[in-house]
Amino acid sequence: MRLTTKGRYAVTAMLDLAINADTAPISLGDIARRQDISLAYLEQLFARLRRAGLVNSVRGPGGGYLLAQAPGAICVSSIVDAVDESVDATRCQGLSDCQQGDTCLTHHLWCELSGQIRRFLDAVTLEQLSARPDIQHIARRQQVRVDDAILASAP
Repeated sequence: MRLTTKGRYAVTAMLDLAINADTAPISLGDIARRQDISLAYLEQLFARLRRAGLVNSVRGPGGGYLLAQAPGAICVSSIVDAVDESVDATRCQGLSDCQQGDTCLTHHLWCELSGQIRRFLDAVTLEQLSARPDIQHIARRQQVRVDDAILASAP
């Protein structure tokens, strides 16, 4: 399985949005500060998330992003898919040509693992994640850290 930074950051940013966008749009700058992700990278990810219908953008002062669907309707697998990530555990990308064009001994094992991973990610929603006490604790800590940094930089 190869879930890269792109997939991890997309899920992290979407979870941040689910936690923090109660009524008003959230700027990518706010997400970038809380999650320590490059703003330019977030812009690329959110363009893909918007095209996939997972977020809506709001322009102008006070603009930013909102979830396009209820957090309970957005599963982690849809976020991963939106940024073109793969959760395939095979070396052959499921093509069965792992060993000089033939299926290797463990191909079916890795295909089954890929299926298990997919089912797990299909079953986990942003709503479920944002309700977890450990995630709520981390989100509060991140917000305090950002707030403290803003206060420290004020004249």
